[in-house]
Amino acid sequence: MARGQARHTRSVVEAAGAVVWRPSAHDRAEVLLVHRPKYDDWSFPKGKLLPGEQAPVAAIREVAEETGIRIRLGPPLPTIRYPLTSGASKVVRYWSAVPAGGALEEADFVPNHEVDQRAWFRLTEAARQLTHARDRSLLPTLVPTTTRALVLLRHAGAIARAEWPGDDLDRPLTEDGTAQARRLVELLAAYGIGRVVSSPARRCVDTVLPYATAHGLEIELEPAFAEGVDPGLVREHGLRLMDSPEPVLLCGHRPTLPEVFGAVGVTSMPLQPAEVAVLHLSDRRSVAIERHPSGATGNE
Repeated sequence: MARGQARHTRSVVEAAGAVVWRPSAHDRAEVLLVHRPKYDDWSFPKGKLLPGEQAPVAAIREVAEETGIRIRLGPPLPTIRYPLTSGASKVVRYWSAVPAGGALEEADFVPNHEVDQRAWFRLTEAARQLTHARDRSLLPTLVPTTTRALVLLRHAGAIARAEWPGDDLDRPLTEDGTAQARRLVELLAAYGIGRVVSSPARRCVDTVLPYATAHGLEIELEPAFAEGVDPGLVREHGLRLMDSPEPVLLCGHRPTLPEVFGAVGVTSMPLQPAEVAVLHLSDRRSVAIERHPSGATGNE
């Protein structure tokens, strides 16, 4: 770059949204679209991330704000990138999603200056109704099959072993680790976690306690996921998680989580403290995997 030449960097606007679907008697599925009067277009519900907000959390919030429908995220869909008239670039992360608990909450939609209509369209109709080609490109990637999440979580930051004089099972979280645990609440809720399983170690229990408390769930303590357990036993109990009828969370340790990954047929990935791996299961098969670092704000 020549001396005196201005350095220009293109800003990036991060956003998140969802392709919300439901079964259809006349097509593979129906999808939910919104009309925005400002642009006079039909699109999938989406919106910009708030400062410090994680993309899955933003997707849940934006769909609720624009449509009045609470959703549960399924497998991720392709990320869409396009330029804005301001010269910035917009990056939108999408997920497939279904109404939470099957509730459509038709009465909760209030037209406003941002979204004045919402409607369900069969896939063939949606391809004609969507205004932008970038939105239409998502339709072929949607697989309208119900999945459930298996979330593997490494416990949040804990006091170092060398600095803790007591039993290792009682070693607590640090102040930062406690903040990480609180931050996980909204992220885990995005996947509709209805069952919480944990190693009996205090640092694991305290990591999932904020979520369990917020949703009135019991924490299932499973000694098979503690450190030092025979790998075969860890794998055996890991396999059982795949049969959970509802989305399930397991909080464990760096040395034992690789055995769980192996048990469910997924290549192990090293997780940092408070980092999650979300496995989307169809029957007992993983159809998609995503991960969210503990410090992520949208650059995940």
